[in-house]
Amino acid sequence: MEKFDVTIIGSGPGGYVAAIRCAQLGMKTAIIERYNALGGTCLNVGCIPSKAMLDSSEHFHNATHTFTEHGIDVKDVKVNLKQMIKRKGDVVKQTSDGINFLMKKNKITVFNGHGSFVNSSTIEIAAADGTKTQVETSKTIIATGSKPSSLPGIEIDKKRIITSTEALVMTEVPKHMIIIGGGVIGLELGSVYARLGSKISVIEFTGGIISTMDASLGKELQKSLKKLGFEFYFSHKVTGANVKGKEVTVTADNAKGEKVEFKGDYCLVSVGRKPYTDNLGLDKAGVKLDNRGRIETDDHLQTNVPGIYAIGDVVKGAMLAHKAEEEGIFVAETMNGQKPHINYNLIPGVVYTWPEVAAVGFTEEQLKEKGAKYKVGSFPFKASGRARASMDTDGFVKVLADETTDEILGVHMIGPRAADMIAEAVVAMEYRASAEDISRMSHAHPTFTESMKEACLDATGKRALHI
Repeated sequence: MEKFDVTIIGSGPGGYVAAIRCAQLGMKTAIIERYNALGGTCLNVGCIPSKAMLDSSEHFHNATHTFTEHGIDVKDVKVNLKQMIKRKGDVVKQTSDGINFLMKKNKITVFNGHGSFVNSSTIEIAAADGTKTQVETSKTIIATGSKPSSLPGIEIDKKRIITSTEALVMTEVPKHMIIIGGGVIGLELGSVYARLGSKISVIEFTGGIISTMDASLGKELQKSLKKLGFEFYFSHKVTGANVKGKEVTVTADNAKGEKVEFKGDYCLVSVGRKPYTDNLGLDKAGVKLDNRGRIETDDHLQTNVPGIYAIGDVVKGAMLAHKAEEEGIFVAETMNGQKPHINYNLIPGVVYTWPEVAAVGFTEEQLKEKGAKYKVGSFPFKASGRARASMDTDGFVKVLADETTDEILGVHMIGPRAADMIAEAVVAMEYRASAEDISRMSHAHPTFTESMKEACLDATGKRALHI
C-alpha cells in the first residue's frame, strides 16, 4: 500500500490548489478525482464553461444590438449554438490540461476513481473499470464540492427540467426558459439564452434577485435584465413541475396564495447547491456532519478527527471557487506549522451578468441591523467618460464607510468590469484603508476604476468631482 503525507479527495479549485501548495511545502501528495477530467464542478460544468458561454452570447448580442451604433454594419448574424458549445468545450479542455500539467510539475500522484475512507488513515479508490486501490495517508483534505439542489415536487429529468450542468450543453436555443431561483447561477445562464433570443421567466421565492447581496445591487440588476427581456415573478413558491411532450408546466403559489402556472419548453432549476458527501465513508473515519449535511470543522478547518481537514463547498460559508482556493492554501500551510489567515468578510462575491455585479464586506442592510454608524458614497457609470465610450452606462459603485473613522466597511458595484474592479476594494479593506485614502490615489483616466475613486470622494464629504 502506497503511503502519502497528504491525500486530497476532489480536484476542484480547492482540491488542486491545496495539492499544489502541499507539494510546494515538501509533502508527498496524492489527489483523487472520480471523473476523468481534473478541475471539479467549477472547471468542467461551472465557472469556466459558463463564462465561455457568457462571452460568446455577449458577442452575439453586441453584434445584433450595438454594432450599428459603433459604426459597424453587419447583416445575417445568426447563432451557431453547436460551435458555441464546441468552443466552450475547448476552453474547458485547455484548462483541465493545464491542471494535469501542474500536477506533473509538482510531482503530485493523481488517482482517477471514487475515493472513500476505509478508516481515518486509509482511503480506497474505486476506478470506473471496477478495480480498487488503497492508499495510506497521514493527513487528508476533503474537497468534494457540491451538487445542484432541487425542490420537493420537482423531478429533474435532465432533458426538459434541467440543472446548470445540462444548460451548458443545450442542442437548441430555448423559446421560453423558466428559471426557478433568482440567484447567481440562474441569472448568468438566463443571460446567455436571453441574449440568444430566449424568453426568460424567473420565479423567485423571496422579494428580489441576488438576495444575499446589497439590496441596491439586485434592484439595479433587475432593471438591466428587463432590457434583455427577462420577466420576474417574486414571492412565488414553486409547488411542482411536469413535462408533457416538449412543454414544461411549472406551478406555484403567488404572494396572495393563488395558484399560477408557467409554461415553457425548458425549466432550469437553480435553487442553490448542497455539499457532496455521498459514499465517502465518513462514518468509517468518524467524521461528523452538521444538520445541513456540511462537514463540521474547527477554526483551522480540521474536522473532529485529527489529521482530516475539509474545505470549500462541503464546509460552512459561501460556495465560491476562490473561497475554496484560499481554504486549500490555508490548510496546506497550517499543516506545515505556518500561521495563515482568512478574513471571510473580505472574500468578494461576483455575478457575471452584464453589467457585472461585485461586492465585498458588509451590505448596507447588515450595517443597519447591527446599528453601525456609517456613511454612503456612490457614483453612477453614466457619469463615467470611459463607460460612455463603451456604451456601458448602467450601474454604479457604492462605498460604505465608518462614520467616525472613515474606514471602508463595504463596497458594492454593478457595472462594466465590476468583477475585476472589486479587487481594488478587497486590497483597500485588507489594509483597512479609509475612503479618503482611495480618493487621494491617482486612478488612470479614462478608466472604469475612476468610479471607485469618485464613490470614495462622495463618501468623504460629498466631494465627487463628476456628478
